[in-house]
Amino acid sequence: MQHAAQSGGQPNPSGGRRTISHLRWWIGALLFASTVINYVDRQTLSLLAPFLKRDYHWTYTDYAAIGIAFRLAYSIGQTLCGRLMDRVGTKRGLTITVAWYSLVSLLTPLARGFYSFLGFRFFLGAAESGNWPAATKAVSEWFPKHERGFATAFFDSGSSIGGAIAPFIVLWIYFRYGWRTAFLVPGLLGIPWLLAWRWLYYTPQEHPLIADAERQMILSDTSEVSVNRVRPRWRDLLKLPQTWGTIIARTFTDPVFFFVADWFPIYLVAKGISLKSGLIAVWIPFVAADLGNFFGGGVSDYLIKRGWSVGSARKALAIFGGCGVTLLIPTIFTVNVSLLALLFGLAIFSYASFTTIANVLPSDLFHSDSVASVSGLSGTGAAIGTMMVFLLAGRLADARLSTGTHLFDPLMIIAGLTPFTGMLLVLLLVRNTEATNRGLVRRI
Repeated sequence: MQHAAQSGGQPNPSGGRRTISHLRWWIGALLFASTVINYVDRQTLSLLAPFLKRDYHWTYTDYAAIGIAFRLAYSIGQTLCGRLMDRVGTKRGLTITVAWYSLVSLLTPLARGFYSFLGFRFFLGAAESGNWPAATKAVSEWFPKHERGFATAFFDSGSSIGGAIAPFIVLWIYFRYGWRTAFLVPGLLGIPWLLAWRWLYYTPQEHPLIADAERQMILSDTSEVSVNRVRPRWRDLLKLPQTWGTIIARTFTDPVFFFVADWFPIYLVAKGISLKSGLIAVWIPFVAADLGNFFGGGVSDYLIKRGWSVGSARKALAIFGGCGVTLLIPTIFTVNVSLLALLFGLAIFSYASFTTIANVLPSDLFHSDSVASVSGLSGTGAAIGTMMVFLLAGRLADARLSTGTHLFDPLMIIAGLTPFTGMLLVLLLVRNTEATNRGLVRRI
């Protein structure tokens, strides 16, 4: 990273200080890396689920309960961690959460059955819940509005990259060394990340390695005038339609991806496809999500640069995403692995475009002292929605065992229609209102 520093051959506009060029994107890279590690950790159980389900004689409802334990803790933790980030700051807050979930991953090999797995997943969910509020807050601190969409897509794409590489890491370790080692190795990844984070992250106002020109560019767009304004309480935020639009944007989209991430191996087996022959199908939706993240963030930022208002640019991509996810519905008519991979890939590409907008809305709409809080509230809504989907998935699957390859058909229909409904509600709620005129939220 020192090679990126400005050095003696060129005039240094920062008065001779050693600086890092484009420092904000190095910060973005650390947020991306945190999200990758987060998802490799959480994907370990879903990838090993078919084998653990066999070895420990779990029903589909048992597996759903373990998933719900993670989501319950994640639901509570998103709101609490969001408030924590706004109170203690991004650097300290994300340090705490990454250290916590790395420790939980390292301890998971001690699990001995259903209840111990459930307990470890609960603590993992609580710890991992801090990543998105922290990353969203960091984006609001480090990126101007015309770059926030792409910056959000960058860190959020870590979820799909982590999901895409996890099968190659986790299954390779499992088939050679067993499930305990497959949990242990991903847990080690957080240690070098913490060292890099503690060294590099400061706010732009105080960072010793930022060039003056970059600092001025960031602060000219992110600085806020706080005249007679106090930090809003949760109940104050919940009175605003913009808050509910932000919550709904994630509540009606994230459960789709979490279902794919946690249930897709079991879904493929139910369709009569072996995991070894269907590994490419497991991989494609995550790559599609990665591409969709950058498409949603990049296109909406481009539209802003072309003169579109922030609200119009973000909503255009929400419409695209909400309509595209309906491609999940035709999956009920086929067991062809190539066609399934194509339909899931297109649907998840659309989902990711929408969810990038959902993740960037807190930094578009709210002031810096509320960004992580609102992001946390939206994450809680997403986690509650995901728990409902997991509960429904487990019970429907156990009740529909005789339907063979049509085991998950009702869920595919629900998954296709829910983001479309969320898109309609976002268009209604995310707008300039009297609260905008009063300075309670930013104008979009």
